[in-house]
Amino acid sequence: MSDASPLSLTDRARGALWGLALGDALGMPSQTLTRDQIAQHYGQITDFTAPFDDHPFSHGLKAAQVTDDTEQALLLARRLIAEPGRFDAVGWAKDLLAWEADIRRRGLRDLLGPSTKAALDAILAGVDPDEASKGGTTNGAAMRVAPIGIATAADDIATLVDRVELSSRVTHNTGEAIAGASAVAAMISTLLDGATIASAFDTALHAATEGQKRGHRAGVPDMAARIEAAVSLARTAPGIDDFADRVGTSVASHHAVPAAFGLLVMGNGDVWSTTVMAANIGDDTDTIGAIAGAMAGAASGVVALPQDKLTTLRAANDLEIDRIVDGLLNLRQMGVPT
Repeated sequence: MSDASPLSLTDRARGALWGLALGDALGMPSQTLTRDQIAQHYGQITDFTAPFDDHPFSHGLKAAQVTDDTEQALLLARRLIAEPGRFDAVGWAKDLLAWEADIRRRGLRDLLGPSTKAALDAILAGVDPDEASKGGTTNGAAMRVAPIGIATAADDIATLVDRVELSSRVTHNTGEAIAGASAVAAMISTLLDGATIASAFDTALHAATEGQKRGHRAGVPDMAARIEAAVSLARTAPGIDDFADRVGTSVASHHAVPAAFGLLVMGNGDVWSTTVMAANIGDDTDTIGAIAGAMAGAASGVVALPQDKLTTLRAANDLEIDRIVDGLLNLRQMGVPT
């Protein structure tokens, strides 16, 4: 599976989380906008950009700041590290609600989605987590799943998908969402071990197929086929408009996750090229960029990120990514259930 590489596991894991943050920050000012609206407000996004005044979601953020994609991924990572060997669904629900309360205190608008908020409120009211989120097919599980991929080796796909399911079912307990998140986690995990992007796709598709069996039967029935179709299209080098129109770029898992995989191919695994395309693709740009950036970063390592952009990203956010990576890799090396 592996190819010869001078990169360490730590280099690749840091690349995954910094790549996630970079893609998130680049896509922050264009999230929810159509491609025409992006062109109207920004021309083309080629660097970190501040959102226009009174942006519906990004108002209050500055250029290079991250959104819920990065913040919730790191929130999940902290829970995994704090309680190795178990996953407290109610505790995770409380984490997410506390995160939203903090967002409100900061005067920001990028809050929990309505389906996620409804599921969390139901759990805290005593509803079984397996039932509270049976309609969640959006991409929230996939956007924050990178820590599972870092903390879990991909040599046992069933175990990796078990862990994805545990973290997903609180808000996204559906076959579509779990399949998408499983594909992303498996891709990242396999790339951390030194696989090429091309060879890692097989593992990601296997994980998607396994994940599709989990949760409630809601959403599209075959996420693996959607991802495979997007990757096949990407290999034909389509224009970004054609790719976006044919694959979709909405918050639905069956749009955002395949789009991220396709952009990874179109960008030849380069973190900056891939995430700049994501920032201009329209609709859920920050999440697509975060997912694609995490996979590209896992493939290339943190050393391949433009160092001047990484410096800007570090200065604009207090993320503690390097320390968090160390904790996640301790879990991976010990084989501790997450």
